[in-house]
Amino acid sequence: MVINLKHKTPFLLAVILSLFLFNACNDDDDIFTSDDDISDDLVDGSTVNDDYTVGLILNTADAYNGYTLFSPIRSTTTYLIDNCGEVVQTWPSEYTPQSVYLLENGNLLHTGTLDAVNSEFEQAGGQTGRVELISPEGEVLWYYEVNSSTEFMHHDVEYIESSGNVMVMVWEKLTADVVEAAGRSNATELWTEKILEINPTTDTIVWEWDAMDHLVQDENPTASNYGVVADNPQLLDFNYTYEDSDYALDWLHNNSIDYNETLDQIVISSRNFNEFWIIDHSTTTAEAASHQGGNHGVGGDILYRWGNPQVYDMGDDDDQMLFVQHDANWIPSDYTDGDQIMVFNNQTGYHENVDYSTIDVIDTQVGADGSYELNESGIFGPDYFTWTYEAEERTDFYGANISGARRLPNGNTIICEGTTGTFFEVNYEGDIVWKYINPVDETGAVDQYSTPNRNFVFRCDKYAPDFPGLAYYDLTAEGTLESGSDYTCTITD
Repeated sequence: MVINLKHKTPFLLAVILSLFLFNACNDDDDIFTSDDDISDDLVDGSTVNDDYTVGLILNTADAYNGYTLFSPIRSTTTYLIDNCGEVVQTWPSEYTPQSVYLLENGNLLHTGTLDAVNSEFEQAGGQTGRVELISPEGEVLWYYEVNSSTEFMHHDVEYIESSGNVMVMVWEKLTADVVEAAGRSNATELWTEKILEINPTTDTIVWEWDAMDHLVQDENPTASNYGVVADNPQLLDFNYTYEDSDYALDWLHNNSIDYNETLDQIVISSRNFNEFWIIDHSTTTAEAASHQGGNHGVGGDILYRWGNPQVYDMGDDDDQMLFVQHDANWIPSDYTDGDQIMVFNNQTGYHENVDYSTIDVIDTQVGADGSYELNESGIFGPDYFTWTYEAEERTDFYGANISGARRLPNGNTIICEGTTGTFFEVNYEGDIVWKYINPVDETGAVDQYSTPNRNFVFRCDKYAPDFPGLAYYDLTAEGTLESGSDYTCTITD
């Protein structure tokens, strides 16, 4: 099916202005690069708006035919657009977001930014405080808040389709006495990271994991967690400190969570450890606080970690592969590179003092029983990535923080370079086949040829036309967000 759309009438939508400030917050070894400039050598039917400053820049027949979901960090509205850059659905909220997700039942899972009861929690970036479910009609069906003097919700959330439960990420502020007793040298107040799983029907916490239950350190022999760090890769070195942490109290700065229902495991991205961790979700809360129980017998200890073995006293700078990464997520089993982990590697050029980013895929080499093995060097493999995207001129692609990437059913990858609000899709060879720039900044939707100011987007995702949640919506194209766009676009199904 071919649909021809002529963009003449802009989509008019009132956008409530945000008052919150954003804080910065296998064997193939394939590396694919692409020139960030739009090629003139495109197939017939492509839309090329390379003189535009916002909205649709490129659409080709090689783009995956789907709907892109995004919610600007400084807007209270979430948008769903088609491949021609036209709005097909919006959701209102009273709160500006970090992550948002469309669910199979048609509801929108939306984080909301609150004024923190303890203003310290606004220093590290990524603060939220609230998660809510919004119906197709725009009604808030449920919400939950974690916002106190000692706890605050942040960054990402995860919905478990089989149970309807919601996982949230929470900072907890610890006193200096608690931190010292746990063996940290030069102890001060510090934040730990918790995961809470909430049942929206009962508003109860049904499962919990706390990083403080999984520590090792080799500096204070009087503490119960004293041990050899390199001998305990399943634990977190409590005296490891990332020298470029944005906020000293925020020791770990976890920034994403994803759940694999087949494995019943969770992957967590830790910015300040420059690695992601996989933990067992099959435990009870009591087991998750221990080193025993669950499908793998280790309680809430780390099953697998990757990105920077220096944090468990192994390897050196040459072994560090991830740099303040975001959005660690499992690629679905039936997709290209299925069951592997994709990340947005924000500051790949860290050791070279060059600002550029990459998208990387890691084969965790998971066993049939969901287990993971250290290699002969005592490090979790692999040695390198399965697949990497970087720009031909690598500094043309860079997101210092936020941002994300997801593999699509046809093998393409949708990328959100969040600091410029730029979404683009690349095929497996690394060619850009679709590109869009978020036109919504803190003033609302800007006119075409204007330059948006701080049009940040935490992350975007693209949904297949047959995604169950889309069946609840009409999906009629209503025009572009920005005024002044005038082009012909073709969507090929």
